[in-house]
Amino acid sequence: MESTLGAGIAMAEALQNQLPWLESVWLWVTFLGDPKILFLFYFPAAYYASRRVGVAVLWISLITEWLNLVFKWFLFGDRPFWWVHESGYYSQAPAQVATRARSRWVRVMPSLAYCTFLLAVGLSRVFILAHFPHQVLAGLITGAVLGWLMAPWVPVERELSFYGLTALALMLGASLIYWTLFTLGLDLSWSISLASKWCERPEWVHVDSRPFASLSRDSGAALGLGIALHSPCYAQVRRAQLGSGQKLACLVLAVGLLGPLDWLGHPPQISLFYVFNFLKYTLWPCLVLALVPWTVHTFSTQEAPPVHSS
Repeated sequence: MESTLGAGIAMAEALQNQLPWLESVWLWVTFLGDPKILFLFYFPAAYYASRRVGVAVLWISLITEWLNLVFKWFLFGDRPFWWVHESGYYSQAPAQVATRARSRWVRVMPSLAYCTFLLAVGLSRVFILAHFPHQVLAGLITGAVLGWLMAPWVPVERELSFYGLTALALMLGASLIYWTLFTLGLDLSWSISLASKWCERPEWVHVDSRPFASLSRDSGAALGLGIALHSPCYAQVRRAQLGSGQKLACLVLAVGLLGPLDWLGHPPQISLFYVFNFLKYTLWPCLVLALVPWTVHTFSTQEAPPVHSS
């Protein structure tokens, strides 16, 4: 394994040394590959292009992110930016660690362009020493297989209790695994400790990188999906055929609302953050599926002029 990790660092060094002028591009690409951007842009864009595809994108992201969380607890995967220090590799051959770890700042694309984008995201993660190449490859393959297997079976509309139970299952399932491993003496916060220790600026280790941040996001989104599909606003636009202009207006309005919602400050207490995160992502599907389409449809539909008898 040491040789595999060393080869991964060598690949990252090659990217950083041979293509240093692409640093801003890699940072932007890795920002576009962040799971939160799926909720902020890819999910609304896919949904307004095709309702079934949009719901499928959300379901697949919920399941894959939950599995990613649980696999991290079992596999204990290192991150390159701390492994080079902890293993002694850095003292033997100093790595050119990227000076920044994040940038501040689809379904409508051919398969080749989509694969190119995934490859670019993977390379960007290697470039900033966030993942080893074998981790990127395993993630891409696992995501592709899960997407292929799950797409035909994605539930579009079910009873509200189904979504509530799904959110509960996601939360309780991960919590049970976490506390079982914790009781067995495993420190599941080891990655946060190492990230805080070796990150150039500790403030880059965000609270939403903690284990239960993605869990609160996914369980909230699952519950929000059910609430949205059973809301009065969704019932009014469910059979409506929105035009291209209306769909574009929905996307612009949704992104315009979701962006500020995502940038809201986080509560200082970690427990309050999890509650806030859960509520925020419960609201997310309600805006995309129900409130925004209902608003656009209501204000863009003109009443037919009255017919006067002669």
